[in-house]
Amino acid sequence: MQHTQAMTVRTSSHQFGINDYLEGELLSEVRHEYIGGEVYAMVGASDRHNLIVGNIFAALHPLVRGTPCQLFMADMKLHLTVAGEDAFYYPDLMLTCDPHHRARYYREHPCLIVEVLSDATERIDRREKLLAYSRIESLQEYLLLAQNEPLAELHRRRDDWHAQRIHEGSVPIECLDTALDIDTIYEGLPPIEASRLG
Repeated sequence: MQHTQAMTVRTSSHQFGINDYLEGELLSEVRHEYIGGEVYAMVGASDRHNLIVGNIFAALHPLVRGTPCQLFMADMKLHLTVAGEDAFYYPDLMLTCDPHHRARYYREHPCLIVEVLSDATERIDRREKLLAYSRIESLQEYLLLAQNEPLAELHRRRDDWHAQRIHEGSVPIECLDTALDIDTIYEGLPPIEASRLG
């Protein structure tokens, strides 16, 4: 089974223990995801990808102040179990509201996870990660965002994880009892042509 995020590349056939992986991430200049003892190097994301995540973080962060919730962007790991194997992912954005589970370098009980889709990650984000994330008891919402058009795909526990596609208007974020306007999510993005390599 192949695993990617903002595109990942398997770096070694060597099996790593969890402690070795966590210690290695502290020293590494490249982030790695971890699935069942194998590590996968993550490749950098596009300008559009980063702007979308930044817009959401900026909109939600003021709502987190004064609550038990914490909002993380890109560099906080999510620890979960996939098919009986430990896994560590780096969600693009993760909201956690459990004050009793706060390991220094990862979280285990998110309420909201956001992933920005790309050609390299779309299949993984829509299938493998949706399946894995939906088994996290605390997770209420999984939000997928297109890069090249204003399109949100919201999966909710209370809707049995069926997708709600939103092209305009607002995206409800029940974890914080709020909604994000689509225009806010995609504010300031460069034209598609301006984001190409070179």
